[in-house]
Amino acid sequence: MNSLHEDLRDDVRMLGDCLGEIIAAQRGDDFVAKIEQIRHLAKQARASGQPADEELLDALKQLSDDELLAVARAFSQFLNLANLAEEHHRVRRRSGVLDACHSDSFCGLLGRLLQQGLSKEKIAEQVSQLDVELVLTAHPTEVNRRTLIQKFDAMTDCLKRNDRGESVEHRLRDLIAQAWHTNEIRTQRPTPVDEAKWGFTVIENSLWHAVPAFLRRMDRQLFEATGHHLPLDAAPVRFASWMGGDRDGNPNVTADVTERVLLLSRWMATDLYLKDIEQLRIELSMGECSDELRAAVGDHKEPYRELLRKLRQRFQTSQQCLQQCLRGEPVDHYDMIITRELVAVPLLLIDRSLRACGMAVIADGLLQDMLRRVACFGMNLVRLDIRQNSDRHEQVFSELCEYYDLGDYVSWTEAEKQAWLISELENKRPLLPAHWQPSADVAEVLETFKVVAREEADALGSYVISMASQPSDVLAVILLLREQGITHNIPVVPLFETLDDLDNARHCISQLLDIPWYKAYIDGHQEVMIGYSDSAKDAGQLAAAWGQYRAQEALTELCKSHDVHLKLFHGRGGTVGRGGGPSHTAILAQPPGSVDGSLRVTEQGEMIRFKFGVPEIAERNMELYTSATLEATLNPHAQPKDEWRALMTQLSATGLKHYREVVRHDPQFVAYFRAATPEQELAKLPLGSRPAKRKADGGVESLRAIPWIFAWTQIRLMLPAWLGSDNALQDAVDKQQLPLINEMRQQWPFFRTYIDMLEMVVAKADENIAAYYDKRLVSDELMVLGADLRCRLAHTISLVKQIKGQDALLVENPVIRQSIDVRNPYIDPLHLLQAELLYRDRNQPDERLEQALMITMAGISAGMRNTG
Repeated sequence: MNSLHEDLRDDVRMLGDCLGEIIAAQRGDDFVAKIEQIRHLAKQARASGQPADEELLDALKQLSDDELLAVARAFSQFLNLANLAEEHHRVRRRSGVLDACHSDSFCGLLGRLLQQGLSKEKIAEQVSQLDVELVLTAHPTEVNRRTLIQKFDAMTDCLKRNDRGESVEHRLRDLIAQAWHTNEIRTQRPTPVDEAKWGFTVIENSLWHAVPAFLRRMDRQLFEATGHHLPLDAAPVRFASWMGGDRDGNPNVTADVTERVLLLSRWMATDLYLKDIEQLRIELSMGECSDELRAAVGDHKEPYRELLRKLRQRFQTSQQCLQQCLRGEPVDHYDMIITRELVAVPLLLIDRSLRACGMAVIADGLLQDMLRRVACFGMNLVRLDIRQNSDRHEQVFSELCEYYDLGDYVSWTEAEKQAWLISELENKRPLLPAHWQPSADVAEVLETFKVVAREEADALGSYVISMASQPSDVLAVILLLREQGITHNIPVVPLFETLDDLDNARHCISQLLDIPWYKAYIDGHQEVMIGYSDSAKDAGQLAAAWGQYRAQEALTELCKSHDVHLKLFHGRGGTVGRGGGPSHTAILAQPPGSVDGSLRVTEQGEMIRFKFGVPEIAERNMELYTSATLEATLNPHAQPKDEWRALMTQLSATGLKHYREVVRHDPQFVAYFRAATPEQELAKLPLGSRPAKRKADGGVESLRAIPWIFAWTQIRLMLPAWLGSDNALQDAVDKQQLPLINEMRQQWPFFRTYIDMLEMVVAKADENIAAYYDKRLVSDELMVLGADLRCRLAHTISLVKQIKGQDALLVENPVIRQSIDVRNPYIDPLHLLQAELLYRDRNQPDERLEQALMITMAGISAGMRNTG
């Protein structure tokens, strides 16, 4: 495919022309001509293979400081508009074919499962029990402000209307002008509450509509294939959130913040349901009803409206109570709607009555949509996870044991900690002294446990423990929850992040499952979180991927032997370096037996908007998740061969050694990283509420995985996703193992996914762009390391081509290839501008230069798409 689809090309041209006219109106035609010249030179340079050629650099150097800012904004805005057009084209391409049975579609999968001999009953039963939970997190890679996202959504609506033949030019110009004249960079960091509100906006504007539409289609296709409907209380997909609950390394997430986010979440759900009820009351004007409904409402001419009036009144009372809570006023919780059952019961009564009276077609309308929403969103929109570092819990017991003169808790052996914690869990007397005055940090941890303990079970997801490595980390959390009076057993989830922790995961969970008290607590259900980001940063992508795979295999086997259902929680990011990639193939690449009908996955940063910000795209992504989970459950691929495992172990060991030789042991690496990339300057970009580092004075080891990836992406070296793989793959080729590598790639989904993701990421890399950053920013002493890394990148590209038997990258994926090629002429000038701005800002800081620098970061992020 050598050119853009005609419709997409027309949309991009229309949006670009509007932007050009608006810029011309503000700054004149001559300035627009400069932008067009730069774009033309960038396109020409890219075609010649020299994106940083002298003619393009000369054109950029001639810009004044004032023009630098405007040029950066122009290219950044165009990339946002190109993304918008591409997303709309994805929707347009699928419109009218949502029911087509493609290989990765739900109905296509049902057909394959039936052909393989699975019974209709078995398939329908498994579908009704699917448990896919997508966890929205506030990781700071969404660079666009919420006000701009709203304008982009309105532009998308214009493109839809344009497809219908409506006149939209004036409105489109208006919206693009609004975006151009709006500061695209926040003036201050969002608070955790702001982040949560952004998540609620995605639900209100997209998922609230997409979920019932998706489930309606799923129900129809399931019935056509098996003769069974999807139960109205089934929720194959649910949503949870870390926004306002993730306090690991974020001092801004306090107990008060968590409590406020929980209240806001419930208020938003109440408000959305009230709108549904109002619409239902308009539609359900019928007078005929069942005796059951008549007994509930009495002698009313419009019985459905009467029942809905009562339900509306309870929602209104709930909303008033929630508003009082948000204002900090005391409330009477007597008439608040707390659980989904209190809403589902009257709605199901209406459903039964309509069907009994021959009005099933009405029951299958808006009423069914509302019931589907109740099943998915409950009374809280999302279930809020709590995440905290294990060190913070250990600090509580350290101070507590000191208060009781029990010794130094931190120095106890693991066996001593476990024995003491279990004895306290089995003890009926309180542990926390009434008049104890702990440190401020410990008091905050305890206050969070109070908030969690007060909440209804349905409002909360899991309590995730970062850097968990021992059973005592889990038992400590359960004990603190019990001490604060929790009345239900919330899942307490260890997060295994580093390679060592992944390797130790089985041993840790095995010890827990051998404790009778704990085995009774979990009641046959164990959840474990697998960390992709920090493990990749710790060990490199190749070693981390194999470590994650082996940990999942071991945990699956262990839990099966204990007759415990394992739910794996995948902490994936948007990038390959953080476990990202196509969701469908990633799920199918998991170890056989590890999915088993349930799955939790984080959706992070800008990927939330890309995957779920538009209803039609959200429907498609929910279909991909549920279809892959169903297939991995009912039709898992075969176990990998022993010789495949042996080669993966060899590749992993070689990759780990060479990755750490550079990242941990090269004395020049940290200095090079900070000189060549905008890592230090990223802290100035007010993306999220969380600090960029866990410790303000820490080095690369304390840097969060997101800025680590973000910084390398900005200079197009993409180092975290391939470093180590180059040596590992070359070593295998040297040992005549290429035939075995090709066998693995063809027959083993895990390895095929790894190679495909490696190909995609090196296709986005660019050694010439990275070289220019070195030339402008790096000392002669450090340039040697930069040159070596770029040489290794080029070699990795050659190896990928050799393994895939191709002369070019992404031959089998022309859509991604085309997307990269189309964006490069707009991203390249931003890279060159950024390098220049970094140089100027480091030598003579200036507020205007900093603003332009932040815009280049945002623009490159928009062009590269999956940045964090």
